[in-house]
Amino acid sequence: MSNNYKPLSPETLCQRLGELNVMKKAVGANADAWTVREVGDGNLNLVFIVEGDAGSVIVKQALPYVRLVGDSWPLPLKRAFFEYHALTRQEARDPGSVPEVLHFDESQALIVMERLQPHIILRQQTMEGRKVAGLGKTLGLFAARTAFRGSDLSMTAKDKKADVALFADNVELCDITEALVFTDPYYDAEMNRHTTPQLDGIVAELRNDTALKVEVQHMKRAFTSRGETMCHGDLHAGSIMVTDDEARIIDPEFAYYGPFGFDIGMLIGNYLMAYHAMPAHISDAGKCSDFQDWILSVIEETWSVFRQEFLRLWRTERTGILYPKALYEEQGHNFASESAAEQLLAEIFRDLVGFAGIEMHRRILGLAHVAEIDTIEDEDLKARCEAKCLKLGQFLVINRNRLTGMDAVLAAARRAETGA
Repeated sequence: MSNNYKPLSPETLCQRLGELNVMKKAVGANADAWTVREVGDGNLNLVFIVEGDAGSVIVKQALPYVRLVGDSWPLPLKRAFFEYHALTRQEARDPGSVPEVLHFDESQALIVMERLQPHIILRQQTMEGRKVAGLGKTLGLFAARTAFRGSDLSMTAKDKKADVALFADNVELCDITEALVFTDPYYDAEMNRHTTPQLDGIVAELRNDTALKVEVQHMKRAFTSRGETMCHGDLHAGSIMVTDDEARIIDPEFAYYGPFGFDIGMLIGNYLMAYHAMPAHISDAGKCSDFQDWILSVIEETWSVFRQEFLRLWRTERTGILYPKALYEEQGHNFASESAAEQLLAEIFRDLVGFAGIEMHRRILGLAHVAEIDTIEDEDLKARCEAKCLKLGQFLVINRNRLTGMDAVLAAARRAETGA
């Protein structure tokens, strides 16, 4: 921690940031006239909305501990460094997909960025039963472009290795994922929590499913050892801000180099949990069924667009050291090139299915849950939604190498929902 580091507060922010030119330009020259609200409701950071006569910005500052737990769980401030570098790379690889970064202060672990408005968190929009036009397309393009352009398929070997080295130091946040996502849910870890006693039986079943635990550890090995591309690292419905017709991605502080299928898999796992949670949020059966169908259509579109965009980039931007065109197109072996792309996409699909199932487990059994389910007041209804997620997650992880397309995943979700 920097010796000069001090957490901001609504009372001190104006004085401490008031002389920054970017703040004067974006918010207003007179800092005394700014209004400041602390709105951080996440697990890790301080987040402020700063408003003035010229406009408004978001100021995000890392804390030296996990906010959800308290100072008993220290966490390094350098995660702001990784978030800053991830945002700049995501903007370069998929322009317009993330907030514009206006200022970064490494010593204070803070980022000043564009305020997205009237955007709200995707989870909140979903819980209100409001659709987002083009959501699947936006997220499919983001996942494909950042995956492809952050990999050896596109980057020079020198740049890719330098990037891997830079993000390799994001050790502590990777450790959180390695423990809380891939390990803790599958045994009686101290920080786990689940709905009791309603889920006790299925939790015991999952923790005694040795085939499941073997597959989960295969996926953990992929997470730790396959540095294929720069991943957002925590892509879920709480790290996406939306209006009725736009989506933007935020909070990539967990960024690291990992498998192609990690981000899109975690995202689809969150879509599936929202699908099963909807009966608790939409009382009208017809409207609920329609919204659930929309969620499944978003899943299908996210993967379909990912595939299409990944193939387009394969054909037009494959300039890295992998699958060089000198071995394929330049020798007239276009069919072999297309075959290689399809094989890679099949591998990505298998991975995303496994990561989706694991995400569903950790969000119900681990430390950090999802609002779509955690806010359900009726404990029996909540447990029924959670049980569907747990069983579907188990099916996906176990069968990830046998499911041949997204239609099979969606069919499994429908069976889990109806109990068929």
